[in-house]
Amino acid sequence: MSNSTPPDVKNFDAGRVLVFDSATYVGDYLKDSPTEGDVIVAASYAGVLCAKMIMKAKPRAAIGLDCAIGKDGAGINGLWFYEALNVAAAATDVMTAEMGNGADMYEWGVVSRLNDAAQKLGLEVGMSVKDAAQALLTGSRKPESFDPARRLVIEKDEITGRSIVCTDSIAFALPEDYERNVLCTAGHTGRSVIEYFRSFRPWAFICSDGGIGKNQSGISALEIVDADGIPGASVDANTARMGDGQSTYFDGVISRMNKLAEARGVRVGQSAREAARLLLS
Repeated sequence: MSNSTPPDVKNFDAGRVLVFDSATYVGDYLKDSPTEGDVIVAASYAGVLCAKMIMKAKPRAAIGLDCAIGKDGAGINGLWFYEALNVAAAATDVMTAEMGNGADMYEWGVVSRLNDAAQKLGLEVGMSVKDAAQALLTGSRKPESFDPARRLVIEKDEITGRSIVCTDSIAFALPEDYERNVLCTAGHTGRSVIEYFRSFRPWAFICSDGGIGKNQSGISALEIVDADGIPGASVDANTARMGDGQSTYFDGVISRMNKLAEARGVRVGQSAREAARLLLS
């Protein structure tokens, strides 16, 4: 006999949203009510263990809690487990929703993290869990086009036409970035990226320091491209996920900069968002 609480079932024309207090309840529910293609909202952390539990339901999409991200990103690393299975998933800011209370999470939760499959459906950080769940169910926010490796963050005024662009690697820069855009990328700032900077020559850039590394190899490009007239900075690899340009911009904290970036006001300890706006000006 199970002691789990059954889900709150939200019925829509496009299907169902099942709201659980815990991911551990999903398996118990399936014993009596086999399901497939639902959106699962569970007030458990969005880690791999919970994702494995929820995937037993063969969901269309899933939403969990970020639990303040946690050590080694354990609070949200289930998002990429889902990603590998082509399942859209999101995490909810734990300061906006109660742990173990699915109803509270559904009504009051705010999305803090997304995998690419969810972004392909038009979900955004900051939207409500209720709206996100329905969008995952219906696909009503799906954009006409989506490039997971390149995202526009902020458009400057019409006079300059410059933008802050997040790319998961400097290799995803485009000719349109040439002396125009600030690129927030998610690779290291070592010598192998120098030719990319010289070829694409962005208005400025922010990369990861890769943990600095042996002989400061993770930031060696900063000084070299400074001589080429390209302002640049690096964020502490412990503050932003490598391989995720959006994390560089939203989470990163500046650890190093070259002289040109320093002249524009960039400082160690500054958020990447503040630094990017200074570099854009």
